[in-house]
Amino acid sequence: MAIQPGKLLVAFSAFAVICLVGWLMDLSQTVVVSPVAQGNISELQVYLNQPERVPLHITGYKITGGHAGVFSTMSSFASSRFQGAVEALLTLNLPTVVTDIADFINALSWSFRYHFIYSISFATIAFIVIAFAGGAICRLAAVQFARGEKAGLIEVLRFSKNNFTSFFAAPLAPLGVAIVAGLVISLLGLIVNIPFAGELIMAITIFPALMGGLIITILLILTIAGFSLMFPAIACDKSDFFDAICKAFIYVFVKPWRMGFYTVIAAVYGAICYIFVRFCTFLLLSTTYLFMQLSILADSSTNETTKLNAIWSEPQFKNLLGYSTAMALNGTESIAAYVVHISLLAVVGLLIAFVISFYFSANTIIYTLLRNKVDSTPLSEVYLGHSDGKTIQENKPQN
Repeated sequence: MAIQPGKLLVAFSAFAVICLVGWLMDLSQTVVVSPVAQGNISELQVYLNQPERVPLHITGYKITGGHAGVFSTMSSFASSRFQGAVEALLTLNLPTVVTDIADFINALSWSFRYHFIYSISFATIAFIVIAFAGGAICRLAAVQFARGEKAGLIEVLRFSKNNFTSFFAAPLAPLGVAIVAGLVISLLGLIVNIPFAGELIMAITIFPALMGGLIITILLILTIAGFSLMFPAIACDKSDFFDAICKAFIYVFVKPWRMGFYTVIAAVYGAICYIFVRFCTFLLLSTTYLFMQLSILADSSTNETTKLNAIWSEPQFKNLLGYSTAMALNGTESIAAYVVHISLLAVVGLLIAFVISFYFSANTIIYTLLRNKVDSTPLSEVYLGHSDGKTIQENKPQN
C-alpha cells in the first residue's frame, strides 16, 4: 500500500515543500559553528553533550566562527539518528532505539529554546503541509484497505481540503487544553507572591492545582499515544476533529496492549521495508554510477580521479548522496555537479516519501483494526462521500 504511486506523489510533494521552506528559511544562517581549527562544532552538538555551555559557545564564536541553518542542522542530525534507530530496531537493540529517539527530542528542545521564532514558524508551516498530505494519504489507504480499490488522486486531495480543519485541529486541540490548564496553574502560582497570605492561599488551592496537573498528564499521554489514530479516524469515518480525538483516546484507553502490539509490529515491519527500499535505492544509484564510470576516462593531470568523481561522489549505503570531496571544478563541471546533486536529492526524497506513506498507511490499518475490536465495525466499512452522506459498507472478504 505504501508504494502506491498516488501516495508516494503526495508524500514526495509534501516533503519537497517542507524542504523548500527549510532551505529558504536557512538563508538566515542563525546556528553558530566553531571555526575549523576547533572542530566545526555546532550549537546542537554542544547542547547534546554540555547544555549549559551553549550560551558560552554562541558568544565565543558568533563573530569568529561559521554559521549554519537550523533546518540543515536538524535534518542532518535527524537523518543520522533515524538510520541508527532503524538499524538498532532490526537487531532488537531497544536501548539504542530509545537513545536515538531521546537525542532527537533533545535536538527539538534545542531548536525551540535557542531559535524559537524560526522553530515555531517552521513547525507551523510543516504541520500545515503534513496535515493536508497526511489526510490525503490516510484517505487513499482507507479506501484501498476497506474496499480493495484505488481512490482518485483529485478526489482524495479534495477530501483532505474539505476536512483540513479537522486534520489540523485534532492533534492540536488536546495540547491547547493542556496549555490552558498549565496557565491556570501558573496563575495560582502567582498567588504565592502575596505576602503572608500567599502561602496560605496556595495551600488551599494545591488540590485544584494537582487536578490540573493530572489533566495535563493524561492529555499528553493520550495525545502522544493516540496521535497516529486521529488522521485515520477522519479519513475513514469523516469524523470532525472532536470525534476523531474521542475515538483515538477511547481506542488507546480500551485496548492499550493491542494498540502497542500493532504499533510494534508495524515498526519492525516498517524497518525491514525501509532497509529493503533503501537497498534498492542504493542499488539503483550504484549501478548507474558503476556503468557510467566504465566509459569515463581518468583525469590525465592526476591519474586518480575521473570527471565523474568530481561531479558525482560514489554513493554509499549509509550515505546515498556520497561523501563530497574538495575538488576544483570549472564552470560546466559546477553546473553538472549541481544538477546531479538535485537529481540525487529527488531520488532520496522518494525514499523519505515512502517512509511518510508507510507511516500513514500503517496507522490507517491499525485504526481500522482497533475500530473493529472496540466498536465491532466491519473492516470493509468506510465513508465514501455519497450524496446521502452515509457511511457505505461493502462486505468484501479481507486479504
